[in-house]
Amino acid sequence: VQLVESGGGLVQPGGSLRVSCLASGFTFGTFRTYAMSWHRQPPGKERELVASISSSGLSTTYADSVKGRFTISRDNFKNTVYLQMTSMQPEDTAHYYCKASAADENNRVFVYWGQGTQVTISS
Repeated sequence: VQLVESGGGLVQPGGSLRVSCLASGFTFGTFRTYAMSWHRQPPGKERELVASISSSGLSTTYADSVKGRFTISRDNFKNTVYLQMTSMQPEDTAHYYCKASAADENNRVFVYWGQGTQVTISS
C-alpha cells in the first residue's frame, strides 16, 4: 500500500495551500473502504490529528485549532484525499501525513501512513 502526499511548501501567513494524498495498492478492500485522515507533526512536538473523513465522505471531523480554516475532502474515483488549508499561521508549520484506516468483519485493523509533506508558514 502506498500513500503519497504532495503539495507541501512555503506559504506566507494568511495564505492558503492544498495538500493531496494519492492512495494505491490496497490489499484489503479499495480506497472507498478506508476512512482517511490528515495528521501533522510540528517541529519538536508529537503528531496530532488534524482532520478525518469517513469512507463515504459524508462525515468529517476537525481539530479545534483548524476548524473553520481547513477542509478535508476525498475523491473516491481518483483515490485521493485532500486538505485545503486557509488563513494559515506559523503554528500550522508541520510535516503533514495522511493515514488510511479500516477494519474487516473480524475486526482486523488495517492502518497505513504516508511519508508526509512539509508545510512551512513564514514571511
